[in-house]
Amino acid sequence: MDDLQDRYHYRVIARALEEIDAAGPGLTLEALAGRLGMSPAHFQRLFTAWVGVSPKRYQQYLTLDLARELIARRLPLAEVADRAGLSGSGRLHDLFLRWEAMAPGDVARGGAGLVIGWGWFPSPFGEVLAMGTDRGLCGMAFAAEIGREAAFADLAVRWPAATFRHAPAALAPWVQAALGGRGEAALHLIGAPFQIKVWEALLAIPSGHVTTYGDIAAAIGCPRAVRAVGTAVGRNPVAWLIPCHRALRKTGALGGYHWGLPVKRAMLAWEAARADAIAPK
Repeated sequence: MDDLQDRYHYRVIARALEEIDAAGPGLTLEALAGRLGMSPAHFQRLFTAWVGVSPKRYQQYLTLDLARELIARRLPLAEVADRAGLSGSGRLHDLFLRWEAMAPGDVARGGAGLVIGWGWFPSPFGEVLAMGTDRGLCGMAFAAEIGREAAFADLAVRWPAATFRHAPAALAPWVQAALGGRGEAALHLIGAPFQIKVWEALLAIPSGHVTTYGDIAAAIGCPRAVRAVGTAVGRNPVAWLIPCHRALRKTGALGGYHWGLPVKRAMLAWEAARADAIAPK
């Protein structure tokens, strides 16, 4: 697909997810397709191609039981903490991800000397603001719930001494790889050492799975630091690629989400649907 077609499809799917989430299980395929100005057959083909399951099946992933089902099959991070981790590179489905962390001194200087490019991009979960250095993405924020201005201010204030430039063309390949799950994306993580450890643990959670704040604390060797882990998860600057949406409370409750709970619920349902669609039967 070319870029214009991708952008159109992103917007269609983003609106479809919003409509499904708002309407609940009573929304029919015909009614949903009509709201989007498409025939039911055409919309179903498009939705299934992008999400991996039919709109009706996706609706089932938005039930209140989704979080508990995911908790029941979560990957215990304590068992994978001794892997090579992501200190060099890791593969997330067909996406090759390489990342590096900024030196603590650079973090303390608030990004002084950094040039951070930014741009807005369509996604299945609404508009996403991407920011990045010449080394990789350092921020991704979703604006569907909080708006463009708040999303930009939220990321920019993390690096108050940096220089910000509008540079969507430079970021586009990384963003498209991140959203499409194919190609190569680079991350330039800017955070304190404890935050980096938590974000590394998040990167170890496979798509379609979730974990708890307690499991993350155990995986990084700080089992009593559950509250601090929750704070670090909430401060994750690179939404979606560093999957903080996969962290839940031990009860199975969704907990909070920096970019809005409807966005988190849509992300979890999207990933669960796609994981089940490709799982061996």
